[in-house]
Amino acid sequence: MANSWWEIKILCDSALEDLIFWRLEKFGCRGMSSEIKGNSHLLCSYLPQIEAQLLDLAALSLWLRQDALTLGQPIPMMHWRLIDEEDWASNWKQHWQPQDIGDKLLIYPAWLPVPELSERLLLRLDPGAAFGTGTHSTTQLCLEALEMRLGDGSNGVVADIGCGSGILSIGAVLLGAKKVYGVDIDPLAVRSARSNRDLNQISAQQMVVERGSIDKLQKLTKNQLVDGILCNILAEVIIDLIPDMSALAGPKTWGILSGILLDQAKSIADILEQYNWVVAALWKRQEWCCFNIRRS
Repeated sequence: MANSWWEIKILCDSALEDLIFWRLEKFGCRGMSSEIKGNSHLLCSYLPQIEAQLLDLAALSLWLRQDALTLGQPIPMMHWRLIDEEDWASNWKQHWQPQDIGDKLLIYPAWLPVPELSERLLLRLDPGAAFGTGTHSTTQLCLEALEMRLGDGSNGVVADIGCGSGILSIGAVLLGAKKVYGVDIDPLAVRSARSNRDLNQISAQQMVVERGSIDKLQKLTKNQLVDGILCNILAEVIIDLIPDMSALAGPKTWGILSGILLDQAKSIADILEQYNWVVAALWKRQEWCCFNIRRS
């Protein structure tokens, strides 16, 4: 089949969702989506046929099995099939509908007509290959925490580490942040975040998106301290980032961290305490939690 795509579907425990999305992203998949199926989640993604053979897909399935065994979770079920070029871009979008987040935001798929009447702030999004559609608990928790944080008049400079599709950066701007710096090590995520920035008619000066990590942020901000820090990645990555992340923070800096399973919360809290952070609130949803932190 010319110009064909692998459609990859994975039925898994919700606790594995972020890790599987990360695996798929590293594998080169595009257009990821998630829907709830009973007590499980059905993840769907797409990969050009020329980029993977059957043995590659079998290896991916083995990685997911090993990840689940390491975390003591049920082994996910993975299925794949070839589909035509014209089908891949639309298949995954069928399950993603507009979604209210918190009291102010409406996450709205870019391919739907703009609603004529809405009292909410419209955050239009086409995530492409990047993580972040607003359907996952960790993203929702971050946006809800961001609404509360920026709702108290804290409209300064925000850093978004691992910005993915740009959903948190855009949310921060819509909710009142003066300027946002978003960084991601994945070039596809950078491209997606910039595209979504333009889709929401946000200037490149107000929302700066570059490839890199905290060292890139330091260059972008010219070593100036930021008012807020967003980080929705895996817990293992957050632990490694906390020391350098703390160097960006002033005495009044706040932070919102997620992508953390409940049983990983104590490890994160212990590291935060070592670097003079106080956990102001810990929000929970399903197996996930979101840290709302401030400097001690």
